[in-house]
Amino acid sequence: MNYKILFDSNILSENYQLKLPLELDFLIPKDDSVRVLNLVIDSINLSSLEKTYSRKTNFPISTMLKIVIYANMNKIYSSRDIEKACRRDINFMYLLGGASVPDHSTIARFRANHFSKVAKDIMSQINELLFKIGEINQQTIYIDGTKIESAANRYTFVWKKAVNKNHEKLMAKIPDFIKNCEKMFDFKIRYKDVIKIKHLKKLMKKLRKISKDNKVEFVHGKGKRKSQIQKSIETLESYISRLKMYNNHLFKMGTRNSYSKTDNDATFMRMKEDHMKNGQLKPAYNIQDGIDSSYITWIGAFSNPTDTNTLKSFLNDFDINNNFRYKNIVADAGYESEENYVYLKNNNQISYIKTLNYETQKKKSHKNNIGLAENMEYISGEDCYICKNNRRLNLEKEFNRKTATGYQRKVSIYSCSDCSNCELKRSCIKNNGRSKIPFEDRIKRIEISKTFLELRNENLDRITSDIGIEFRKNRSIQAEGAFA
Repeated sequence: MNYKILFDSNILSENYQLKLPLELDFLIPKDDSVRVLNLVIDSINLSSLEKTYSRKTNFPISTMLKIVIYANMNKIYSSRDIEKACRRDINFMYLLGGASVPDHSTIARFRANHFSKVAKDIMSQINELLFKIGEINQQTIYIDGTKIESAANRYTFVWKKAVNKNHEKLMAKIPDFIKNCEKMFDFKIRYKDVIKIKHLKKLMKKLRKISKDNKVEFVHGKGKRKSQIQKSIETLESYISRLKMYNNHLFKMGTRNSYSKTDNDATFMRMKEDHMKNGQLKPAYNIQDGIDSSYITWIGAFSNPTDTNTLKSFLNDFDINNNFRYKNIVADAGYESEENYVYLKNNNQISYIKTLNYETQKKKSHKNNIGLAENMEYISGEDCYICKNNRRLNLEKEFNRKTATGYQRKVSIYSCSDCSNCELKRSCIKNNGRSKIPFEDRIKRIEISKTFLELRNENLDRITSDIGIEFRKNRSIQAEGAFA
């Protein structure tokens, strides 16, 4: 159909009557979320957002912020789709307030160059506003995490284990290659115990000079015989290229064990929802939410697959950007660790974390396991454990063990001096076949952290109290509900 002819003719203009009200306000319900958003954004200070602009902008900054946030509220993330919604959706037109529609590139620049820099400040101000109107209590926060798959391709993985393995193989070849070159072309490359890229570049410089002085012609293709100097230069080029690639991979990974080539911040994790039904690892982020009275008061994206190592960073980030600190920290068993207990105690915060063994310790098999330290009697005055057969397990040694995050954990080893002729030995000591010591000669050893046990018992008393039970019930409603 030729639309131009229709619009140019008078066919469409005849008998046309404007039926919609000129004021969009009449079309939007009084309790619509767009009105709430409009009021909230108008109530906060946007000076930090204005400072991200080097010069004055013609488009109202607050209006752009309203459009982007409202689009995300309605699951519209594409800048082109947001532009289209501004032209067609009356709620977006209401937020524009008569301003011209921004194009998709303006929206994309605003999100990347301006909004992303001040998002935490805006969220902090909204938290203050929610407290003033009595919507949040600023006392208890419910923390939980979920893994969200990245938009990166699933087959762009780089594994640290594979990179390290290939890097070691390459570094094992290079010394022999340098020696052969020194012998073949009569020169010396000086390096210490470790060969670096700068040594290879120095070698390359010498080989190219020899090639130039001897006027060696490089040949390519079938039926061509390469000279020794050309072979050496090409081999060295491949070594340097691979070494740079491996170093680049390790730099991008940092402390992680993997990353995606098309989304360097994403780490490969095992997802709960596996669309391929084979347990495949996928590029993802560990998203942490902090909920207060059903409101998400803080959020963070982490590359750690487990929740244990995210708690400190999450709460530190919250404390830096907000004017208050939560007193009660409620979380599930995934956050339990000695490091987290110590951090919360030093931070004058109270932990209500479900212990890892909370469910298993209720089972009969757990209570009947005589090999567990918690099922033995501890005599604090003598610092020893008494096993089921009334034999003493004395303190053998203590040492510090460093965790993956750098935390120093003090570990105590208790051992029995003699387990011979014990009729309960089979039930007490696991015979998994890993130890080289014959089972008859083995003795019972237990490994514990006194600090962890003390803090865990304190935490266990809290979560089993009336308020602790209420917090745990509420956590499943608030945190899981926010993700849902």
